[in-house]
Amino acid sequence: MDKLDRNPADRPLKAIGALTALGIVYGDLGTSPLYTYQTIVADAGGHPSARVALGLLSLVIWALIVTVSVKYCVFVMRADNSGEGGILALMSLVTKRVGGERSKTTAALVAMGLFGAALIYGDGIITPSISVLSALEGVNVVTTSLQPYVLPAALAILVILFVAQRWGTARIGRLFGPIMLVWFAVIGLLGLMAVIRHPGVLAAIDPTYAIGFLVRHGARSLFVLGGVFLAITGGEALYADMGHIGRAPIRAAWSFIVLPALLLSYAGQTALIISDPGLSGNPFFRLAPGWAIIPLVVLATFATIIASQAIITGAFSLTRQAIQLGWLPGVIIRQTSDEEYGQIYVPSVNWLMMVATLALTWGFGSSAKLAGAYGTAVSTTMLLTTALLFNAMLDVWRWPLWVAASVSGVFLLVDLGFFTANLLKIAEGGWIPLVLGAAIFIAMRTWRRGIQAMRARIDEEEKAPNQLMADLAAGRVTRVPGTAVFLSRTDTAVPIMLTRHVAQMGALQERVVTLTLVFEEVPRVAVADRAQVEQIGPDFWHVRVHFGFVEVPNAMVALASARANGCPIDLDQAVFFAARDHVVRGATSHRLPAWRRAIFSVMYRNAVRSSDRFDLPADRFLEVGRQVEL
Repeated sequence: MDKLDRNPADRPLKAIGALTALGIVYGDLGTSPLYTYQTIVADAGGHPSARVALGLLSLVIWALIVTVSVKYCVFVMRADNSGEGGILALMSLVTKRVGGERSKTTAALVAMGLFGAALIYGDGIITPSISVLSALEGVNVVTTSLQPYVLPAALAILVILFVAQRWGTARIGRLFGPIMLVWFAVIGLLGLMAVIRHPGVLAAIDPTYAIGFLVRHGARSLFVLGGVFLAITGGEALYADMGHIGRAPIRAAWSFIVLPALLLSYAGQTALIISDPGLSGNPFFRLAPGWAIIPLVVLATFATIIASQAIITGAFSLTRQAIQLGWLPGVIIRQTSDEEYGQIYVPSVNWLMMVATLALTWGFGSSAKLAGAYGTAVSTTMLLTTALLFNAMLDVWRWPLWVAASVSGVFLLVDLGFFTANLLKIAEGGWIPLVLGAAIFIAMRTWRRGIQAMRARIDEEEKAPNQLMADLAAGRVTRVPGTAVFLSRTDTAVPIMLTRHVAQMGALQERVVTLTLVFEEVPRVAVADRAQVEQIGPDFWHVRVHFGFVEVPNAMVALASARANGCPIDLDQAVFFAARDHVVRGATSHRLPAWRRAIFSVMYRNAVRSSDRFDLPADRFLEVGRQVEL
């Protein structure tokens, strides 16, 4: 159990955390009723009978219970990596526990984790589009005269949303929780009013209605399952946001607020459909009385903006994790809050997502058409999460094979059903997030292989630093006033850049520090373990600085801690040197295929400079160019 569960005095904090979770975690899941049921009804052929309607509702109910309540809340959220969640954190967790003799298994786990992470970007460009469109389309229930303005309004809102990212959401984010609380209260109340008028829909809690629907419709039910899956998109956010929200608040918000409100909303829409078989339009907005539809559209628009904000922030956090785990090149990352580490802004990712989201919104034009593109990426990610969870059960929790296989087998059966159903949407636009995910996956693998090839090539040149150390000890190298810090891409205490600097300049500063920054596969590194200092010669130190994959890598702060460990570096006067490598084709041997080398070269050339990534003073930072043959 979490500490908050055990200490009654912390219950107010848990309540505040649950409110925060509503705004950060449950935006996507919470706005699913806007478009899910109209999609399900359309996939079922429209105007379903009472028996079919109860079967559809039962499918939604049990999808929420099995996937979100049981799989994510009970099991997946237990597989934390030092408190952090998300598919990359899970991948790092399980691969750390797999021995080297199982390298093929490790490679497979890494591939699953990376592809699952890459697909989240595909989800990230569709969620804002379908959410905002579905909210604004509610005005069509009142009048069709506003229909031509829905798409332009959606595009304008999305542009404002992405442009506003540069200022962060630390202040307005405090309003997200209360707004979502009002949203869940409203949709729950609207659903409850309809259920009271037609309480027979409560029978759908019996899973035999869902099973009976699947049995009667056979393979045709796969088309419906694709729509049912929309009810659980956003479930992965429970795990991804666990690190800065906590398990207990997320579980409490789900159990006591989100799940009841969603069940009532879906049950109310079902009751409305049964009571009015000829109903047309979106059943969600039909639940509201005429006078309340416009206010509901306004509230829904705010809720969908919050849902979009959550997925954009998630993409930023995922990018930072991927960079610091060594799967993507460094890009500019700005911290937008001094209090919350999760409040970051990644300009390049933001603008690329904006362009893609606007293109999708313009191209599809309505939430109903976008529903065909939605779900393929998320269902694949959920399937891969189950596979990684199975390995966590075996290698981390040390469960017996039959127990791990039994539990994960149930989840796998459900995930495969939804995955297969979403594959039927490929032609309707489902290929878009898959192609985007595949492209990002290839880029991740290429970056990793390219960096490994570069390090191997540099290591060959750095095998003999003894001559420089001997020259220093014998006084054959002129020492000039000043302090020099050389950034090393490898763990070598005397990098090749330093030896070349001495050879070209004929001198070396009187005080030298070689700095290696290491990113560990844990979220955070304790302050006491941050810097390791080794003196390798007179006035010559090698400093290894460790960061976790969610930490902001500030080299100046880390070097300040190195001073406390015995490295007397003057940070106000030090000059920093880093290599600016240029990747070229090897004259004799080729470490990368030509197509990978071309991609890697472009990525490497556009990676952020070390001074920007590690917050080094630009006026005392020098880059030394060199060619690296691959």
